[in-house]
This record gives sequence, C-alpha cells and structure tokens, in this order.
Amino acid sequence: MTLLSFENNDLMTVSEALDIAEDATGNFFKFSLGQWKRHRYEVKTLPSLTGSEISKHAFAMVNKCSRIISGFEPKTKDRDYYFICLQDHMILKALRRDKEINLLPLLVYVFTHELVHIVRFCNFFQRFEVQGKEKDREETVVHAKTYDILEDLSLPNLDYVLDKYQDHRVCDMVFS
Repeated sequence: MTLLSFENNDLMTVSEALDIAEDATGNFFKFSLGQWKRHRYEVKTLPSLTGSEISKHAFAMVNKCSRIISGFEPKTKDRDYYFICLQDHMILKALRRDKEINLLPLLVYVFTHELVHIVRFCNFFQRFEVQGKEKDREETVVHAKTYDILEDLSLPNLDYVLDKYQDHRVCDMVFS
C-alpha cells in the first residue's frame, strides 16, 4: 500500500509552519539565535523516511542519532542530533477526516510539540530513552507546554486544533 506524501505546495506550508513553531517555542523559552543553534535537528518528510521512522499512530516521530564532528576533542566530537520525522500520510488522513482542520495550524501544533521534546532532551530536562509511565509523564508535560506556547498565538483554526487533539497528542521516539 502506497502512503500519501505532501505535494510541493504542502511543503511550502511545512516550511512556514516550522518557522512559526520555532519562533513561538523560542519566544516561550526566551532563546537567542545562538541558543537555538545548540538544539540540532532537521525535518524529514515521508519520501526521506526509512522503515523504522514510519508510524501509523502519530503525526510525527522524533528520532535521535549522534553526529561526529571532525576536528574536535573526543569529549565534544559526538553530538546528539534529532530528526523530526513528519508522517505525511497521517497528517493528510487527519485533514481528509475533519474538514475543519487546516494544514498550517495542524503543522504548527505538531512542530511545536516536537520542538518542546527536543528542547527538553537537549537541556537535560528529560532523557530521550524512556518507556512506560515515564514516557507518559513526559507526554503530559509536553502537551501542557505546547498548549502554553500556542494558546495565545493568533492563527486561524489553531484553537480548533488545540481543542480537537488535546487527548490525542502522540510522539513516538526512536533511538538510532
């Protein structure tokens, strides 16, 4: 079965949503541009995902890996690096299922949620490798922070997304 991917015009919305989410998250945590650079991540969409990065249960996954930076001392050469793996097929499915949801506010929500996870991992507020109740507690914290960040953001239909998905916010985490 072929999974639906974002089209070119959707990718422009992905970029816009990431800009909005980065700005809102950075403002909430009072990050300077230099502080944001310490939070290393990239965004991947469905065509660039590998099998283990594809989920049928979430709008996005956070995948962690280490990047080796040449020319640095052994203590600093390995850096954690994160990938926000958008699940195009799941996001598009949600848009088809509920005509009140628009792509931009949904993606702003998804990106903000994932960025909060990344901020928490990079600043050692939470370990990446958690399971069970600890993972559930982390999701509860991230849901609350995401809502706090976005509740006053002026974006059409964002309030609908915040209300609609208050109990369905899921992030799978994979370590590689």
